[in-house]
Amino acid sequence: MSSSNAFSRLSRNGAVRFGTVVLGAMVAVALAAPWLGTVDPSTMDASHIYAESGRVAPFAMPDGSSVNHTLRMGGDSLGRDIWSRVVYGTRVSLIVGLATACVALLLGGLLGMLAGYFRGVDAVLMRVMDGLMAIPSILLAIALVAALGAQVWTVVVAIAIPEVPRVTRLVRSLVLTLREEPFVEAARALATPTPIILWRHILPNALAPLIVQGTFIAASAVLTEAILSFLGLGLPPDVPTWGNIMAEGRIAFSQYPGAVLWPALFLVPTVLAVNLLGDGLRDVLDPKFAKR
Repeated sequence: MSSSNAFSRLSRNGAVRFGTVVLGAMVAVALAAPWLGTVDPSTMDASHIYAESGRVAPFAMPDGSSVNHTLRMGGDSLGRDIWSRVVYGTRVSLIVGLATACVALLLGGLLGMLAGYFRGVDAVLMRVMDGLMAIPSILLAIALVAALGAQVWTVVVAIAIPEVPRVTRLVRSLVLTLREEPFVEAARALATPTPIILWRHILPNALAPLIVQGTFIAASAVLTEAILSFLGLGLPPDVPTWGNIMAEGRIAFSQYPGAVLWPALFLVPTVLAVNLLGDGLRDVLDPKFAKR
């Protein structure tokens, strides 16, 4: 399929358009967080505890000065501006989603190519992957965060490790098919080194399914990070993440539901947009769906 034809199919796909617009808006919010969230997300003021949305009130700054600020989404249980915390939380969620997808694809892609191309490695490596897949992903992520500590990079690793076996199995199945193709056999007949065969002949033909899988991993990572933070097992409570904001707001949810609903209104469209984008890419890049 030519690149122009693929782009044309993508542009006509309503799910892809919706996902691209929503995800682009979230990226813009993350990049513009210092200007959109005009108050530091960690600044606390006891007079703004559970303040109403739209209230204009002075905020005490760390240097002792005061600034008038509109509480667009109200205040939380510690008097912090929920809007600023939600905006800065967009950065954390997108970074975790993108980084997790990259780590999982890199490790899973490498292991999958080794398992699919070398039969001796396959027998041992896939049994290890089967063992990892037998452990519930959320429990494995909790155990890894507890062992490594609650930081952004440790959360990324903890969420990525459970995804590696799935990527490995996907790439392995692709390599098992590609290694029997005539162009690979011709390269072996010409005594082409194995690393070059994997890099130049097999990897490019496995990229399309990997890209699609990466979008689903990114969406799952954003949701898993929110779950871990909501349970108090993710990033520290002072770090503005959507999960932390909802965890703090659930204490007084019946009286002040906005503390939970506002970050949820950012979380749900983000996960939905990434999933829809992945569905659209699969429709275009997968020959079975493209024929439909």
